[in-house]
Amino acid sequence: MKVSNHLRNFSNAYDVLERTFNNTYNGIAIVNLDGNWLKVNQSVCDIFGYTRWELFNMDIHNIVYAQDLGVHEEKFDNLINGNISKYRVKQRYFHKDGSILWLLISVSLVYFKAGRPHMIWQFTDITNRQKNQDKLKTMLNVAREQNERLTSFANIVTHNLRSHSGNLESLTGFLEEDFSNLRENENYQLLKRAIDNLQETVSHLTEVAKIREIEDSKMEILNLYDYTEKATYNIIALAQNAEAVIYNLISEDILIKGIPAYLDSIILNFLTNAIKYKSENRKPIIELSSEVVDDFVVLHIKDNGLGIDLERFGDQLFQMYNTFHCNEDAVGIGLFITKNQIESLGGKVEVKSEVGVGTEFSVFFKKA
Repeated sequence: MKVSNHLRNFSNAYDVLERTFNNTYNGIAIVNLDGNWLKVNQSVCDIFGYTRWELFNMDIHNIVYAQDLGVHEEKFDNLINGNISKYRVKQRYFHKDGSILWLLISVSLVYFKAGRPHMIWQFTDITNRQKNQDKLKTMLNVAREQNERLTSFANIVTHNLRSHSGNLESLTGFLEEDFSNLRENENYQLLKRAIDNLQETVSHLTEVAKIREIEDSKMEILNLYDYTEKATYNIIALAQNAEAVIYNLISEDILIKGIPAYLDSIILNFLTNAIKYKSENRKPIIELSSEVVDDFVVLHIKDNGLGIDLERFGDQLFQMYNTFHCNEDAVGIGLFITKNQIESLGGKVEVKSEVGVGTEFSVFFKKA
């Protein structure tokens, strides 16, 4: 009686396994070590477009994309030698209709009888996913080529503009030497001012054209506290004239990845802006602090100045030549360059602000 129950339970368990094998969504096959099909479920037939009889009468290598014939080799050897218990590979196959399939194959070793190992192959059709990845790679390559062309174009334009504006400035100098009373001419003064503005614009464009995305290998490990201390010292006269108080609350051991000149420029620009746009109703207080968020060090620069109406100007804040306060020294280029420098270091910048209360910029740098 006990033997009969045992056999019945075994039979039920086998039936469950058989139904699972045949009805699972992914393709499952039992393959011998020579690569011959021993058993396949219906999903394998659906994936390849062949019947079971057709699959059993063909060598699996006959439908493998030629360049992918060796993708199993190294991992298969490690599996057979007991170095690994399973592995996964991506491999291309030909469908019966001639189209190319991308399959993710999970392989494991099983022993149905002592000394007779076989492999379980599980097939997942990733053709659409791979096509999307290939399409994305193509788009990225196109974007990279376009960026390179735009960079070359920017270099040519800034070089030529710099040459022409320099020539114009030289010509006005010659004219002043030949015609001493020309400086009093109103139209000439307008021309001089226009040339000066052109020179300034070319200078800004040249700075922007210099900014490139920088590889990690070309970045240095920089102490954020030290650079903040140095920037604070460099603007000490400006801060004293404005009666500004600057608190450096950054941890002294915080390290980031960056370029020294860029980090100097970024911190100086935020500090000088905080002083430049101070409120007339209170002494300016600027607080610098830091925190670690995932793979980034976040530098916070908080002030109690005029603040910015982000609902009105938030999408324009980092654009060129946009200013939001009546400050005669403002030209609207600093934040644009600063944002580009931050992004070239693999970071980003966020801002919170309230009119009449103050502004807080959060700069994300890669953690060293």
